[in-house]
Amino acid sequence: MKNKIEQLINNNKIFLFMKGTPEEPQCGFSFHVIQILRNLDVEYGYFNVLSDDMMREAVKEYANWPTYPQLWVDGNLVGGCDIVMQLFEQGKLKEMLL
Repeated sequence: MKNKIEQLINNNKIFLFMKGTPEEPQCGFSFHVIQILRNLDVEYGYFNVLSDDMMREAVKEYANWPTYPQLWVDGNLVGGCDIVMQLFEQGKLKEMLL
């Protein structure tokens, strides 16, 4: 599982582990992060953690972060919805993603 997680986050500049898909988010927090990424008009990869129980638990352990969504940039965990929203409002997220 660790190799799969690393492959996902390292093969995409921006990667989101989320509940649902960008077209159909399955939680409000994932929805908010998707809206921010759309607003910034960036390309990103994603993985629906609801589609794989083992992966959902493995990502939490790998990241040492207990909740979803998780936004990763350049192989590093940025954080969840609250942190992403705060960085977006401060104008810092755009700098990170470009």
